[in-house]
Amino acid sequence: MARNTLVQADPNAPPITRLLAEFVANHPSRGWSDAVDHEAHRTFLNWLGCAVGAAYHEAAEAALAAVGVLQPAPQATVAGRPERVDIASAALLNGIASHIFDFDDTHLKTIIHPAGPVASALLALAELTGASGRQVIDALVLGVDVACRMGNVIYPEHYDRGWHITGTTGMLGAAAGCARLLGLDAGRTQMALGIAASQPVGLREQFGTMTKPFHPGAAARAGLMSALLARQGFTASPRALEAPRGFAQVVSDKSAWHEATDELGRRFEISFNSYKPFACGIVIHPSIDACVQLRAQGVRAEQVERIELKVHPLVLELTGKKEPADGLQGKFSVYHGCAAGLILGKASEDEYTDEIVNRADMVALRRKVEATVDERIGEASADMAAVLTDGRRIHIFVEHAIGSLQRPMSDADLAAKFSGMSDPVLGAPRSAALIAACWGLGEAADVRALAALARPA
Repeated sequence: MARNTLVQADPNAPPITRLLAEFVANHPSRGWSDAVDHEAHRTFLNWLGCAVGAAYHEAAEAALAAVGVLQPAPQATVAGRPERVDIASAALLNGIASHIFDFDDTHLKTIIHPAGPVASALLALAELTGASGRQVIDALVLGVDVACRMGNVIYPEHYDRGWHITGTTGMLGAAAGCARLLGLDAGRTQMALGIAASQPVGLREQFGTMTKPFHPGAAARAGLMSALLARQGFTASPRALEAPRGFAQVVSDKSAWHEATDELGRRFEISFNSYKPFACGIVIHPSIDACVQLRAQGVRAEQVERIELKVHPLVLELTGKKEPADGLQGKFSVYHGCAAGLILGKASEDEYTDEIVNRADMVALRRKVEATVDERIGEASADMAAVLTDGRRIHIFVEHAIGSLQRPMSDADLAAKFSGMSDPVLGAPRSAALIAACWGLGEAADVRALAALARPA
């Protein structure tokens, strides 16, 4: 029986591979508002802080040891480490490290963490080529735009199938950004996107393991190599994104083509980036926020008889671990998140150690959390009622958590977050210098000075 028919394939999709390539290659430098440019600096700062902070995590150590077998040439920085490796390995390692803490940026419309793949590839390539900071910022804005626009095309059906969308669109953003940094023309940028389209990486089955942060790292490496291949004349389908057997139609039942091109060059997806105040999955943040607010009202854990929590279905699907055994599993437990919010008043990386997750008072409180699904609750919201031992009932509804676009972290908040992760690795004076370099990146003549600051003195 013939098996060459694709169900519901669209043979007349617009040429989005070509249109996005022309956009990346030809859009003018700094061709956007000051607000967009500032958001790019915030994105880069947040990404680098996360990467430095996780430099000595066991997952980062294992990945660096694996790369070492290849005897890589010392071309680029591994953030937070004295070692230097080849650019492909640096893209991989920094992409992994930036996502280890689950503390990175989030494009809320798609739940993509775009800086991990894109910035990791760009810093490695820029360090080798001696690119200016302005070139890096330009490439970051355009690369994030490609990744998130393609995410808009296929989300949520793609994610619901079990793909980790950060990896599966991140390689496109990394390819686009690196093509821009290399100065490829539209034709070769189109080939870079085509090569990257054959390399989607990431399954949601891996959440809760070291392989989850591998996804943005592998996407960074894949996108970087796609651009390098295209520069040498390596070819791909010119319709790799939109063809019936191309990326979008293979990995998703949804193909909202207009999302790739609507207001292209006028609306930039990096404007919709958000940054996490809590080191865990974004869907837990409203629940943690509610418990932090409960603590601010003077309520303590010993006063709580139970916490009734109503959340969007995705919350329990992704973070429904009632009895996390270690810190990594704790990041996928809305129950632990609530306990951290009320008992500790925060949920940074320090609140996700094995010791904290298994502490008796944390365990006792999370067992008092009764989480149920309510289809009426949005992904960005949580409805919480705390029933106290004295009979009081305190209701808190969080429509948008701190860190969201509606309640964004300030520049000072991001700098403090960076310091909290980087100071233990680089020391406070070097961290401060690195923060200043990130804010001034767009004016830097050569990105190598910033990369040097990201290594221990």
